[in-house]
Amino acid sequence: MAGGGDKEVAFNRKRAEGRDVGKRGSMELKARKLNPVNTTCYVQILGTGMDTQDTSPSILLFFDKQRFIFNAGEGLQRFCTEHKIKLSKIDHIFLTRVCSETAGGLPGLVLTLAGIGDEGMSVNIWGPSDLDFLAGAMRSFIPNRAMLHTHSFGAEWNASSSQPKDSVVILNDEVVRISAMFVKPRYPNGAGSLNDIDMKPGDTAIVYVCELPEIKGKFDPAKAAALGLRPGPKYRELQLGNSVQSDQFDEMVHPSDVLGPSIPGPAVLLVDCPTQYHMPELFSLQSLSCFYEDSSNQRESGKKVNCIIHLGPSSVTKSVDYQNWMKRFGETQHIMAGHEIKNMEIPILKGSARISSRLNFVCPQLFPSSGFWSVKPANDVMENDKSTSLEACGIVSAQNLLKFHLRPYAQLGLDSASIPSSFTYKDIVKELVSEIPEVREVPEQVLKFWQNNANVKNIQPAGSLMLMVEETWIGQKSAKLDGSPKHPRDNQEIPCCVEDASREDMEITFLGTGSSQPSKYRNVSSVYINLYAQGGILLDCGEGTLGQLKRRFGVNGADEAVKNLRCIWISHIHADHHTGLARVLALRSKLLKGMPHKPLLVIGPRPLERFLSAYSTLEDLDMQFLDCRNTLKPSVKAFLSENVTGSATPQLENTMFAPGSRMENYNRKPASPRDTTALANFKEVLQESGLEILYSVPVVHCPQAFGVVLRATEKVNSAGKVIPGWKVVYSGDTRPCPALIDASRDATVLIHEATFEDSMKDEAIARNHSTTKEAIEVGTSAGAYRIILTHFSQRYPKIPVIDEVDMEKTCIAFDLMSVNLADLPVLPKVLPHLKVLFKDEMVVEEADEIQEAAVY
Repeated sequence: MAGGGDKEVAFNRKRAEGRDVGKRGSMELKARKLNPVNTTCYVQILGTGMDTQDTSPSILLFFDKQRFIFNAGEGLQRFCTEHKIKLSKIDHIFLTRVCSETAGGLPGLVLTLAGIGDEGMSVNIWGPSDLDFLAGAMRSFIPNRAMLHTHSFGAEWNASSSQPKDSVVILNDEVVRISAMFVKPRYPNGAGSLNDIDMKPGDTAIVYVCELPEIKGKFDPAKAAALGLRPGPKYRELQLGNSVQSDQFDEMVHPSDVLGPSIPGPAVLLVDCPTQYHMPELFSLQSLSCFYEDSSNQRESGKKVNCIIHLGPSSVTKSVDYQNWMKRFGETQHIMAGHEIKNMEIPILKGSARISSRLNFVCPQLFPSSGFWSVKPANDVMENDKSTSLEACGIVSAQNLLKFHLRPYAQLGLDSASIPSSFTYKDIVKELVSEIPEVREVPEQVLKFWQNNANVKNIQPAGSLMLMVEETWIGQKSAKLDGSPKHPRDNQEIPCCVEDASREDMEITFLGTGSSQPSKYRNVSSVYINLYAQGGILLDCGEGTLGQLKRRFGVNGADEAVKNLRCIWISHIHADHHTGLARVLALRSKLLKGMPHKPLLVIGPRPLERFLSAYSTLEDLDMQFLDCRNTLKPSVKAFLSENVTGSATPQLENTMFAPGSRMENYNRKPASPRDTTALANFKEVLQESGLEILYSVPVVHCPQAFGVVLRATEKVNSAGKVIPGWKVVYSGDTRPCPALIDASRDATVLIHEATFEDSMKDEAIARNHSTTKEAIEVGTSAGAYRIILTHFSQRYPKIPVIDEVDMEKTCIAFDLMSVNLADLPVLPKVLPHLKVLFKDEMVVEEADEIQEAAVY
């Protein structure tokens, strides 16, 4: 492929056409035996999103043989992988609301389960009738083999109906009884009543009640003997609650005759009150009255709630009205699991935070300090609110993996033993220096690269060219065994756009550099192009993209980045590239509500529009869609040179596959009026972003898979010389192909997927991906100035297997790495110094946990 296209492109036809499903089972739901009554049982906080405040925490209800999870926000898989919580053991998932905050991790989780084992696994998913909208949207990209087992309840209940008097019982067996209660918001409309127009299906919240069976009283053998019973099977029957015939007398013996008083089974409430508008409905739920200490119903039923987990934000749960409502439950244990600013100081993904902090110590220029290490309270968080005190008896703030034991009864109560120990940046650095003493010298060595680069720039006359002097390690490693160099010395000149770059021209931040599914160290695909004063662009938006933005820039900084997005470009419909999109769009819509703004332009393959259109029923996404096939280079050039109006309908090339490949599609249709409107918006986006052009490139991966080219407008430097704009090319997922090589000609930066190591070329061909060597050859043959490799298989958890002889102008991407345009000259020099962090760590640590799921 280095030659540029005279060889046949290797690809897997079945993979490309989406027919590689094979003969799979129906993934029937697991049939587990019920737990014995005296089983171990607890609820546990799985703190998804608590540090970045982008998703709702998940709650695990654990039994020996059954597992239930409440809410599955983005990041759940990464959290569970880190703490060795096996999601394959989960039987049921319940959603307290159907929205991106609570269900953003569901598509990826379903696909991961579908890829486990020979037949795949599935799970029951429960939620209000709104769940049907989400399931319909997910089916636009989840294959049939994933088998979405969704169960919606309360279909007869909607925003205009009256509140049901009784709760809906969802599950009821010998182990647990789970019921649900609806909480809808009451928006004031002047008359103080509900305004149905402002309510969307995703606004409905659910309160779940989990009740365990009562604990039978202690059996009294003396009473049994007095009633004429001999020791034996009848004792057991009585303990199980069955009446038996006396052995000596003509009478029946009932359980109450020989058992002591029963103890009511433990009960847990999960309360999601997302806004102040939900509080009136929550407080008036009649189904909760049996649990209130001051209620006659409670005295009659004897029911008591042992633990309430509050999922609402602190702005709601700290209000006086909410706190007064909490007091009605008496001596119940309250766990406040909603977002609080202090939770951000402890990173949830400890393994990822440890790696990024080590990289920051070695090279802070490419790995700036993460946003969570210096936390300042947001304006809307009243951290010093003295009206209520969370130190009150029975109220604790949730921590990751905090447990509340329900069975055995003797252990009823909180258990903090599993909470991870806290750590700081200084702790990580101290550990690093102790483990690798030679690392002390590395930061100073790395700093010299930037100092030398700055000095050379200052010495060089404006507009002159500077020769790049390669590191000696490259020349040494590049030598063959016979002493001859493997490649001629590159000494590539620095492009004018780099030499004259300021630090506020452009910066590339890698939010996810792994493939297939989120892992402990690498999130799935997303690249943020920061254009500073001219906004930003997201290239792909895998699950957890928003969380990664917040880890890199902090909560407030990420919110600003989301508000200032110019467009989001999606390469293809595979879930690891787009399932974080709804969360980002929903947040942007919320942040800009009431402010003048335009819908955000989303450019992607047509199937993505079906998902977004279906999902927009649940949440306001405030976006405008443009098909990638309408942004191919000839089409973009044509409409940029013309005045595109609503009445104009240019004939646009409509190709799904790379020209010249055997998958070329000749179906060409004119753009629809909807697309024409989006094209007009697209032209404005380019102008506002300072881009001369942005166009999509068909690549070889699956139907409607694309790469993208961004080229900035030219500028005039201080000496009056016209400087061409930088050019960034992103491959998406692809085999090496002529179309991408042509598009990458003279690129300033080529970001290319390198899923597999060189020895796995057959696997790369089978899955339509590239090896590291192939990716580098694409950039080399195209004359790209710098090549950055990304999208590594999760079998390489920390650093991929690479051949250093190929790395003259190449760098490996890590999560949260930021590459400034001005830093490109020194980029390849850093890799040898980073590798000191990963000695003896080139292989998978968690081979038994890493699954190559079917979401490529």
